[in-house]
Amino acid sequence: MTGEPDLETIGQNFQLKGRFSQVVKVNSGHIHDTYVSRQETATGSVRYVHQRLNTQVFKDPEKLMKNIERVTAFARQQILRTGGDPDRETLTLIPTRDGLTFYKTPRGEYWRTYAYIDGAHTYEVTENLRHIYSAARSFGNFQRLLDCLPGERLFETIPNFHHTRKRYEAFEQAVEADVARRVGDVGAEIDFMRQHAADTGVIVDLLAQGELPERITHNDTKLNNVLIDDHTGEGICVIDLDTIMPGCALYDFGDLVRMGAATAVEDETDLSEVGLDLTHFEWLVRGYLDAVCGFLTPAEWAYLTFSARLITLEQGMRFLTDYLNGDTYYKVKHNRHNLDRCRNQIKMVTDMERKKDAMEAVIKRYRVMPCPSPFDLKKRPFPGC
Repeated sequence: MTGEPDLETIGQNFQLKGRFSQVVKVNSGHIHDTYVSRQETATGSVRYVHQRLNTQVFKDPEKLMKNIERVTAFARQQILRTGGDPDRETLTLIPTRDGLTFYKTPRGEYWRTYAYIDGAHTYEVTENLRHIYSAARSFGNFQRLLDCLPGERLFETIPNFHHTRKRYEAFEQAVEADVARRVGDVGAEIDFMRQHAADTGVIVDLLAQGELPERITHNDTKLNNVLIDDHTGEGICVIDLDTIMPGCALYDFGDLVRMGAATAVEDETDLSEVGLDLTHFEWLVRGYLDAVCGFLTPAEWAYLTFSARLITLEQGMRFLTDYLNGDTYYKVKHNRHNLDRCRNQIKMVTDMERKKDAMEAVIKRYRVMPCPSPFDLKKRPFPGC
């Protein structure tokens, strides 16, 4: 996926309104190439989001798009049923001239286009506790909504994405192969992963035994994957739906904590700045449980805190594996970027282990006495299954 594309030509393959005016590249995100275009119409300008899919990461982009098509269509129906605005509260895929949800170029590149949602933004760093609460509640509502999705099981867009034991096996294979000749520099990091090897099978074993239910999960619940309304501060739309697939609710909660309660960004190199913010954790728990309190099973409740440590461990392991493999998965800014990310996540796990009892106390408090919404946010629960 090299070279800047001709977005005007790409856009002509989609059912866009107006005349092409300009395009801006969006430089955030690890995986895809993203652009925002502006089209001029008789009544004003309209913006669209265009993405070139990374088919090295997503090997079957057509199945990925089928998942997104099903989920967004169902979300639109549910939002309409409850009196919401589906043009703002779920992603809207723009069809191609042929009526598909993606365009495949003669070079074999896959492109998709979404309607741009105005009046809302994502935040790499949250500005206040309201953002944390609102984004966490959005992910909880999203989980509840998708639990009612009818039809066949969704495709696994990345097989074994959160199968932490398999992630560990891939890590050990990377150590053994040492293709980038980097093992000698990361002895402490390798030891840390090996010391936590027993944790990697806990959730996958519980799923396999039926002790935990399989659910439809987002699998990338960073707070910057929720659009926050500029006026109300409410989380209005969950975005980045590439990894929606069958999984465990704990995966989403764990990743939500990993990013939403972190005291620093995930590539911060000053490890004294890295850790878990218990205040942010509590507001994140309040938002998430405000949406799912009556939805989780006892086993899911029991492993909420553990899942935060596990998913943070898994992400650190993935960064380390990619570093050992020569940086073939994640976009990097320099040749030690993945290693910096790995060390950051290890510090997060260590701090979570130190604060385990305090985290458990927060979970227990809101399980016994769920807290009503602390902000003036509209309550519009989705209809039950």
